[in-house]
Amino acid sequence: MVAAASTVALLLGNSGPVASQTALIPRTLDGKPDLSGIWQAMTTANHDIQAHSASVDAPAGLGVVVGHELPYHPAALARKADNYRNRATADTEAQCFLPGVPRIMYMPHPFQIVQSDKAILFTYQYAGAIRTIFMEDPGPAPADSWMGWSVGKWDGDTLVVDATSFNDQTWFDRAGNFHSDALHVVERYTAIGPDHLLYEATIEDPKVFTRPWKISMPLYRRVEKTARIMEFKCVEFAEELIYGHLRKQTGR
Repeated sequence: MVAAASTVALLLGNSGPVASQTALIPRTLDGKPDLSGIWQAMTTANHDIQAHSASVDAPAGLGVVVGHELPYHPAALARKADNYRNRATADTEAQCFLPGVPRIMYMPHPFQIVQSDKAILFTYQYAGAIRTIFMEDPGPAPADSWMGWSVGKWDGDTLVVDATSFNDQTWFDRAGNFHSDALHVVERYTAIGPDHLLYEATIEDPKVFTRPWKISMPLYRRVEKTARIMEFKCVEFAEELIYGHLRKQTGR
């Protein structure tokens, strides 16, 4: 009985902070977690979603891939290596195209969520990107696109987003990890405190990978009173790469 009482006390003691954090989660009038606000990932995943050492163009990082390894088909792994060798110009992010999903979630820029019962709007600082999560089925996507077609639903306190209809132009990171137009992403946004979300995404692409795989990371609410989405005109920082070949060549 003493042992049982000690175990119960230990469990209750450990659950206290978790329960208090859950109780502080802001909610909408219908009881759903209120995700509205400005958020940001604090990770080096935009450089490489896998664990990596520091280099000239990337800080060291522990990675966000669950299980660490990516299950590439052999031919796809060879293309990934080629992407890495040509990353300075081949990565479409360097050319200011939209980075796709899930990459847009861990870019080194904040993003804002505006929530309603019919749709949830994500506004990203990077390139002024906008993404709509339809909470009512809008039907099939009109076309494949950089950011795909996202339909959401609630699973208890977790927002689940099913994203499809992507083109094959985006990468997962600057390290050359890539996908095809068969990409299917299922995202889960779970409030684990008033200022923290657990972000998980399951990636499925049978043309590139032998099985589905998953990434996981926390997202942090920007709590500064001055927090806001700033203007980021990407093209101005990449003009040489994008338009350098058009420069008039003059003779010496």
